[in-house]
Amino acid sequence: MQDENLGEIHPPEEFPSKEQEQEETSKTEQQLNESEMIEDTGSIRPQNAKHLIHCLTVIGQVEGHYELSSQNKTTKYEHIIPALVAIEQDRSIEGLLILLNTVGGDVEAGLAIAELIAGMQTPTVSLVVGGGHSIGVPLSVSAKKSYIVPSASMTIHPVRMSGMMLGVPQSFSYISKIQDRIISFVTRNSHISEKQFRSLMTNTKELATDVGTVISGEQAVEMGLIDEMGGLSDAIASLYQLIETSPARYPDSL
Repeated sequence: MQDENLGEIHPPEEFPSKEQEQEETSKTEQQLNESEMIEDTGSIRPQNAKHLIHCLTVIGQVEGHYELSSQNKTTKYEHIIPALVAIEQDRSIEGLLILLNTVGGDVEAGLAIAELIAGMQTPTVSLVVGGGHSIGVPLSVSAKKSYIVPSASMTIHPVRMSGMMLGVPQSFSYISKIQDRIISFVTRNSHISEKQFRSLMTNTKELATDVGTVISGEQAVEMGLIDEMGGLSDAIASLYQLIETSPARYPDSL
């Protein structure tokens, strides 16, 4: 009986070239790096966009010199600070979008991050979603343009101290100086007056067991604390406009 398969020619198996293998490896490494970046710092850098922007999230509690419980959602300042330095130096990154949903946290760590953002040449836009409470207020106003969604809120209150504190005049003087630093930063980077901000901070009629004020997104804009009301698309459009109208960072010398 004649074999029907005789005489058939089978094409040789195609094996990927070295270039294809390297490309696949590069894509895999990039995906792993992006996953690690999101896990470690809560940040991501979109590639296929009109402008290359870096998205940085400040969520949960801003962690300072003391490590918080693993059950707490935290933003670690030792991750954020070097990331900001890298973003400012990287010419391929054209803008920085900061998304905030924070309850506050360590005062000095939060203020340090806010000062770094305020001192960047990179175009920056912040967007408060959920909440920008406590030390989240300076972080919210640190960008060149700030936005807040209608459902978000912000809590403004005096500086709190945790742990043992000596009940002496020097302790209260120290707290007062920290508070003055925060007020100075907020009023320099927003359109709210010092008198109004202090009034919100020392209000005794708003919170049941504390001193301070909770304001809505609309109120934050009316008071001049936040620049505009808007959502994600508004913040990105504003950042694109800043990118397109800002001078080049660190231009090459002639």
